[in-house]
Amino acid sequence: MSSTPLFTPFTGESTGDPLLFETYKPKIKAYRDALAAGILDEYKLPEEFVPRLSGADVRQIPKKVLTSAEYEITESSGTALAKKLATGELKAVEVFKAFAKRATIAHQLTNCAMQLFTAEGLQRAQDLDEYFTRTGKTVGPLHGLPVSLKEHYNYKGKVTHAGYAVWTDRVTDNWALSVKLLLDAGAVFYIRTTEPQSLMHLCSKNNITGCAKNPANTSLTTGGSSSGEGALAGMKGSVFGLGSDIGGSIRCPAGFCGAWGFRPTQKRLSMRNVASACTGMQEGVCCVLGPLAHCADDVDLFMSSIIGGEPWKNDATVIPLPWRKVSEPSIKDLTIAVCYDDGVVKPTTPIVRGLRVAADKLKNAGATVVEWNPIEVKKLVATCGSMYNADSGADQLSVLKASGEPLAELTKVALSFGCGTKGVSAADYEKLALTRDIYRDKYQDVMNEKGINFILSPVYVSVAAKPETVHYWGYTSLWNILDLPNMVFPTGLECDPALDIPDKKYTPRSDVEAYEYALYDDAENFKGAPIGLQLTGRRWFDEELVKASKVVQEVIEK
Repeated sequence: MSSTPLFTPFTGESTGDPLLFETYKPKIKAYRDALAAGILDEYKLPEEFVPRLSGADVRQIPKKVLTSAEYEITESSGTALAKKLATGELKAVEVFKAFAKRATIAHQLTNCAMQLFTAEGLQRAQDLDEYFTRTGKTVGPLHGLPVSLKEHYNYKGKVTHAGYAVWTDRVTDNWALSVKLLLDAGAVFYIRTTEPQSLMHLCSKNNITGCAKNPANTSLTTGGSSSGEGALAGMKGSVFGLGSDIGGSIRCPAGFCGAWGFRPTQKRLSMRNVASACTGMQEGVCCVLGPLAHCADDVDLFMSSIIGGEPWKNDATVIPLPWRKVSEPSIKDLTIAVCYDDGVVKPTTPIVRGLRVAADKLKNAGATVVEWNPIEVKKLVATCGSMYNADSGADQLSVLKASGEPLAELTKVALSFGCGTKGVSAADYEKLALTRDIYRDKYQDVMNEKGINFILSPVYVSVAAKPETVHYWGYTSLWNILDLPNMVFPTGLECDPALDIPDKKYTPRSDVEAYEYALYDDAENFKGAPIGLQLTGRRWFDEELVKASKVVQEVIEK
């Protein structure tokens, strides 16, 4: 396809049918009531700690409510907790109660949960303690660690709706394989987190539980589509959580909420029994599962544990590639290319500041730092968008229409990516795939020619945006179509109105850039928003990326 556009205006018919949707409102109310009932009295947030105004930073509220022991546990890394649980220094029940309390507080402040089932989690923790007392052993590497789950993974015996109103009473009778592997490794489940309608927003709005709030600044979005996971990670309400990513859905919430988020190479983790409107697995641009966490070591623990369950034995699409143990590199041995602008939408002032601070610190630490020149980003992002919508959005629109639920504005935007609802022919889809494969080689060739180990870039053009505004995904979706693994990490920097004054003199290169750039209108509106960055490695070398990200982040955050 020649000159594929970034966007094709949405021309699909409305899915909204007020009379039909009215029949689903009792089901939605029952679902919301069950969520509210999941807030146990012992975990209800005292009224004096509930912010009265939007725009609050609520990240320190748990410290005021938790006991010192609970706070210490929830501030600990999963790696450290796993060791204490394995030696009996900590009990699964005490670890669980601390995280259940902190997660429930997080939900009351950010609306991050879709289901809370702490009684089940407590029973699981008690069972694990009994097993350890009886055998002196753990059940697996995640024994007793509280783990959160994005909602759209099948959970045996529970509703799995994936953000669609039509499925709000659909109880799934099997496990998503990745969830089952976490369970087998010893994880304790107690919370499933929110996602947007269609699972295709870098935001959180759905017609079931509404929007989630960013814990750093509650007037801003959490990002999406692993929206609740981002908020929960920012609030440290679980050791780590399972998210999914086809265009930025792990990385954007991690970046917006000040957490770590890892998008591995495709088909290393199982997508079996992951709920979606798509009738077949998206092969042009594959969705991947991965963790949101608090540090690189915990990402390593998560990946080694879930892949240690050998998912390829029960999912024929997973590559039989065990998780390798690799060493941390010396920062002096790394050549890092910094992307200051992808050539489509220039980053705003806080992101540019974050990149420059990072580059200076990496240079001073001995890394070789060069500038990354963008390679046909607009073409690749447009190609990615057309692959998303190759079926004219038929699958998405069919499931949305079944309940008559109205389309969220960002659902319309997602359905306008690339070819939009015009769709593409089989012949044109093959051309899109050829473009994808040609540029996978081109990017690798450039990295080889220049000796580049990793690419450091923005997660989005700005810090966390206002709700329901983000249209351009290029800083993340580029890597989805290229299938290069990425780690998003916090820099320790936040948006500072005194330093990050919007550049009102900049002349946008396109309407797309004009729109996104103008969203950062007044730095006061974004005060405190975390400045996260994204490190990209080489395809299949996920382990090296995880280890390098630890070293790079430590240098930048000092």
